[in-house]
Amino acid sequence: MTLRWGVSPIAWANDDLPELGGGTTLETILADAQAIGFEGVELGHLFPRDLAVLAPLLARYELALVGGWYGASLLTRDADAEIAAMAPHLDLLARTGAGVVVLAETSNAVHGDRTSRLDGPPRLAASDWASFGGKLDRVAAHVARRGLRLAYHHHLGTVVENGDDLERLLAVTGQGVGITLDTGHAHYGGIDPVAVVRDHPHRIAHVHCKDVRAARHAATAAAGGSFLDGVIAGMFTVPGDGDLDFAPLFSALETAGYNGWIVVEAEQDPAKADPRAYSTLGLKALRAITGRRGA
Repeated sequence: MTLRWGVSPIAWANDDLPELGGGTTLETILADAQAIGFEGVELGHLFPRDLAVLAPLLARYELALVGGWYGASLLTRDADAEIAAMAPHLDLLARTGAGVVVLAETSNAVHGDRTSRLDGPPRLAASDWASFGGKLDRVAAHVARRGLRLAYHHHLGTVVENGDDLERLLAVTGQGVGITLDTGHAHYGGIDPVAVVRDHPHRIAHVHCKDVRAARHAATAAAGGSFLDGVIAGMFTVPGDGDLDFAPLFSALETAGYNGWIVVEAEQDPAKADPRAYSTLGLKALRAITGRRGA
């Protein structure tokens, strides 16, 4: 097993709620990531989309671009239209040498809507899964031709949220559709990440390691709060600061022969949870489990 350590900029500047971390500069994020010891960083909303600007910036801080989130609309358009829509994003990732496109269906997602409850995710009718899967397969094949892998992200507030959703997704798609395994979203969605790695080892394309504070999630849900309310309340944190035991996951990944990025990610309010301090804690906790400093 060869691991590379990456970090998500969402701890510094939140993509779904820009006021969290508003005023933070990209240079601060990259300098912190480098100083902490990360090898790479995922794309965030502060990153320039001009390769001539982005490439030298990443080189200055000796960081690789791991990949980038893409919100798909395959429930409302066909695969050809999606491929055309994602072309600029895919081109940027391919030209920077990124490995994955972290994709989720967001055409009817509610995770960015503070008026939507945590317990009210959108649902996909049984009759719609085959069509959805077929479109994903076509998009994944196109992504592969560009030298990247599609890594579908199961996510609270989307049509792939719980264990049944994820199993259906895997059943209606081929091996070209990989998975971004996210430990925090898995826990709250009732997904056992160890079982997913064991049962579908070749589908694990990317890993997000975030920890959880389950009591804060429960309190947010009981109050009828939204996903973003839960983020502000601190339902996520970095590994080593929450309720999860990451050792079984890394044992499963090693058995599966996983080779790829491990991304420390935690959507928190940076005014309450200093991103540099927490990201340092998260990387230290995972290195202690794996005994690996990097590739």
